[in-house]
Amino acid sequence: MAINIIKEKCIGCGLCFKSCPKDAFYFEKYDGNKLGKVAAIGPSCDFCNQCLTSCKFGAIEEKKIEVQADLSEYKHVWVFAEQRHGKMMNVALELIGEGYRLAKEISEDTQVCAVLLGDEADIDPLVDECFAYGAEKVYKIASPVLKNYTTDGYTFALKEAIDQYKPEIVLYGATHIGRDFAPRIAARCNTGLTADCTRLDVRVSSYIEYTSKNTTLDTSTLDPNDPSTGIKQTRPAFGGNLMATIVCPRTRPQMSTVRPGVMQKREPVAGAKGEVVEVKTTVSDKDIHIKIKDIVKSTKVMVSLTDAEIICSGGRGLGDPSGFELIKKFADKVGGVVGSSRAAVDAGWIDHSHQVGQTGTTVKPNIYFACGISGAIQHLAGMQTSECIVAINKDADAPIFEVADYGIVGDLYKVIPEIIAEWDNAEALYDASTK
Repeated sequence: MAINIIKEKCIGCGLCFKSCPKDAFYFEKYDGNKLGKVAAIGPSCDFCNQCLTSCKFGAIEEKKIEVQADLSEYKHVWVFAEQRHGKMMNVALELIGEGYRLAKEISEDTQVCAVLLGDEADIDPLVDECFAYGAEKVYKIASPVLKNYTTDGYTFALKEAIDQYKPEIVLYGATHIGRDFAPRIAARCNTGLTADCTRLDVRVSSYIEYTSKNTTLDTSTLDPNDPSTGIKQTRPAFGGNLMATIVCPRTRPQMSTVRPGVMQKREPVAGAKGEVVEVKTTVSDKDIHIKIKDIVKSTKVMVSLTDAEIICSGGRGLGDPSGFELIKKFADKVGGVVGSSRAAVDAGWIDHSHQVGQTGTTVKPNIYFACGISGAIQHLAGMQTSECIVAINKDADAPIFEVADYGIVGDLYKVIPEIIAEWDNAEALYDASTK
């Protein structure tokens, strides 16, 4: 996209100057109005569009630019290896595994590359972890100004690296950080971004597919300017009621954010090695418009649903918020964490950090207990890939039973205490057998 000045409508009032945070406007001579000048856009414009509503005369418009990248210049799969204070986010390791699969399906010489941004002391120990989980190359973008995440700093540094090395695909975790700066990178690269993907597949262009098979199909309707292999990016749409598959045929890199817990991590290979590329960045304090004065960590207990092996979730069937006391007791007994449906969160029974589902956290535990949860499609989208699903519900026709491995039709307030009692008996028998 671009900003265009309609000179015939511009009166040279300068209102757009005040609205622009980048000071991108300047005046140029024009004989078509009384002041003899009109506004013009300079190179510092980053298309934030704040000027569109500032002009009272309709002299500023958004103009779509048709972009056709030279697709042959772009190669390899990049994964933004998100880290916070020297700790790798789990979703980054999942995406390295997914990126490895995509890379090898595209071609044998396509590599999966991890991109680490941060302070040297924080990211240097993470290089070997990236290699262990499947990265074949690691790009290190180190700078003291990148120690703490800022939208400006990370965007500036990663955009520099993309311009220099031209990856074909860039994957981000759909975390608070990934969702914040991935759209900015995409906008500055004049490419698309598919958010909250749940599936990625390799796509071969129709033109290549048909012509390579020497078929007699009429290829006049196919696009010869789409010679590349790309990816099909699938995400939930319309509240999760259908899945949309999106392609990016004309621009590069192809970009996606992927929800944590959706993709499968590869088994780590201890001692795995690869190529390390030190990327020099010119990012500095003057490029960062927000200054971090202090970082205050939350004092409340944070719920780690993504990494949990057992999750005990409660829903509207609990009846009231006191029901989560039983769910908490259940989770403590089986060594799990407490989850919830959106209905319970919306009712104010439990904090949003416990929510599982499309608008909460996507999880993939070994065991998922769904207690009093009917199984709305938005909730199923966030937990149906669990290894084992146990559903407890009074309604025998509840949709949750369609995805459950084990279903118990009954009152959860009677069923759960029985499970806890049986768990105690099993533990006692185990202790006795080991003595």
